Amino acid sequence: HGDIQRKAKNSLNPMSDAISRRLPPEFMQLEGSKKPGSTLWPSDAKAQADINRWQCWGLAHFGSACGIYIYEHLVKKFLHLGDPDPAELRKAEERFHRFAKVLDNHLMGRTWLAGNSTTLADYSVGAPLALAEAAAYPMAPYTEIRRWYAGMEALEPWKRSAPPA
Repeated sequence: HGDIQRKAKNSLNPMSDAISRRLPPEFMQLEGSKKPGSTLWPSDAKAQADINRWQCWGLAHFGSACGIYIYEHLVKKFLHLGDPDPAELRKAEERFHRFAKVLDNHLMGRTWLAGNSTTLADYSVGAPLALAEAAAYPMAPYTEIRRWYAGMEALEPWKRSAPPA
């Protein structure tokens, strides 16, 4: 983690480069706390708790469900480990739908995940969606997630942190 910490410390904006989306939440929060007045990690303890809750939820639930698709469709192909395992994809589908429904319902009537502006929660939970098409997530029923993620993709910091096409 030394290289990640060094890059995070040297970053002028915690969301300004490609490494930012891959930082663990605690590093994102640390960097965000160095920017007084930032909406990414506001100084209000209640807002921080809500952001942290969504970051933890994303890691434990939504991100892990996406991770199965990433492994089965992308990693296995890249490493020549064979075709996607149908049994694993069935498990992934159940998990993905369970957690995507939670996220989709929460986003209804909201522009951002936690609060009235983008926060570290949006960056953390949104990160796995960058691979949604390539990893074949079943996104069709989730109009709120797709709307919210389109808003994330329109943000300049998000564009700057995107991997090269």
